[in-house]
Amino acid sequence: MSMLRRAFASGSARYIAGRVGQAALQLFGVVTIVFVVLRLSGDPARLLVPQQATAEDIARIRTQLGLDASIWEQYLQYLSKLPRFDFGYSYVQGRSAVDLISERLPYTINLALAALLLSMLVGIPVGMASAYFRRRFLGRALMPFVLIGQSMPAFWLGLLLILFFSVRLRWLPSTGFDGLTSLILPAITLASLSMATLARITRSSFLEQLNADYVRTARSRGAGTARVLMGHVLRNSAIPIVTLLGLEIAALLGGAVITETIFAWPGIGQLTVQAIQARDFPVVQAIVIFVAIIYIGVNLLTDMLYAVIDPRVRLAGSGEQV
Repeated sequence: MSMLRRAFASGSARYIAGRVGQAALQLFGVVTIVFVVLRLSGDPARLLVPQQATAEDIARIRTQLGLDASIWEQYLQYLSKLPRFDFGYSYVQGRSAVDLISERLPYTINLALAALLLSMLVGIPVGMASAYFRRRFLGRALMPFVLIGQSMPAFWLGLLLILFFSVRLRWLPSTGFDGLTSLILPAITLASLSMATLARITRSSFLEQLNADYVRTARSRGAGTARVLMGHVLRNSAIPIVTLLGLEIAALLGGAVITETIFAWPGIGQLTVQAIQARDFPVVQAIVIFVAIIYIGVNLLTDMLYAVIDPRVRLAGSGEQV
């Protein structure tokens, strides 16, 4: 028993160390790419001066912003500040980029969590039902709704919801944040694609497991439908579902730009649009790196969760015999 425990700990340590190393390299790549791309997008100093400004005025602004240094000097200075989470100050608002994100972050988190909860509560049961009742009317009736959810653009769905529930029925507010009722329409809009994708992946995974030998064995031993589905099929279908949920958590936090713009939601997505339009380098860099940390962190946790769900993943990642 002690030998097995040591082997498990050794395999887990190598597996986790490898994933952490990959995450560090990915983050470094994102940091470098976003710096280079933003520097190629244009000179923000020209947007901060009036149209009649002279070349001397533009040069003075560039000096104040530190943009007169070479690209390498700017890059090294940028890297030296990252460990302290010092992303600089907004060129437009003159405030710390971290402070601006901190103000908007709770709104985006609330919206993303509401959308994720809605996706799970609808997507997974719909996927399970469409797989189990695949030869019946219910299974055939659910799939068209899944396809519509995957096909309908978020901006179009958001406008339809506003026109129906806000303009015609006047049940819910259309824009801004004014209590929990303001969260309903943006959450449905943001969750629409996630719900449909989660339902489709759950259905495919369930169909594969429903035809497995262990399901027939469990039924032959008298196991009920609920026990077979929840105790056996769901567990063995968990890896693709967990993979998708990990991706969706990061996507919902970082990809709510369209939804927040439609509903004038005061989150990070709206701040991103404003910062890009103004070429506000510090704010854009901080947002992109923040989103990248979320993506990489969630993927890292998902990889570790694989090892808990299926030990074969851990053993394969550590180079041991499966």
